[in-house]
Amino acid sequence: MKQNEQELEQLKNEINQMWQLVISQLEKSKEAFLHNNTELALEITSAEKRVNAFELKVESSCENYIALFNPVAIDLRLVLSIMKISITLERIGDYADSIARHIIEDSCNRFNEDIINQLELEKMLDILISMMTDSYVILNSENSQSFGRILAKDKGINEIYRSSIYRIEEILKQESSTIHCGLKLMLVLRNMERIGDHCKNIVEEIVFYTDAKVLKHKGKIE
Repeated sequence: MKQNEQELEQLKNEINQMWQLVISQLEKSKEAFLHNNTELALEITSAEKRVNAFELKVESSCENYIALFNPVAIDLRLVLSIMKISITLERIGDYADSIARHIIEDSCNRFNEDIINQLELEKMLDILISMMTDSYVILNSENSQSFGRILAKDKGINEIYRSSIYRIEEILKQESSTIHCGLKLMLVLRNMERIGDHCKNIVEEIVFYTDAKVLKHKGKIE
């Protein structure tokens, strides 16, 4: 194997490790949030530094590869995509960290389990985790045929987000004592919705790499 091929494999390995860590952060966020598990939330905040370190390492490796090998065509698209994906993964890690800090720092009483179920928060988190896992698979298989299915999941995230915000607003009108908790929960929901947007961005980068197609800004909602 040539040196440039070895370096590309190392880049793929680095982004894969970062990806797996961020998926783990999301999975832990789900468990910590649904079960109000402060200990698990602390694990998430502790691991956030590792996510940040991965982003810096991947960025440096990509810059070095471009400087040393002057890649073109598909190799250049791969390196550029990996660099952008690492930035996006770091942001997703930030949102997972924000959810964890909500659990650690917020002293308000949580909504009851029935309301949490009505908001479909568990379903929302499950969809986000599946989007991350599916996009990981299509990058490593270099087969973007299923990208549309992943993008469609983001529409499901947006629908749950909108309906959940509306439901919280209705609850706050009836129970003013829950305003603080309701507003905090809206912020958590916003974090989840943004994770979905970033998952969509990752898929767009993969399609750019594999198919040389630019999906960015097509039908994007601000």
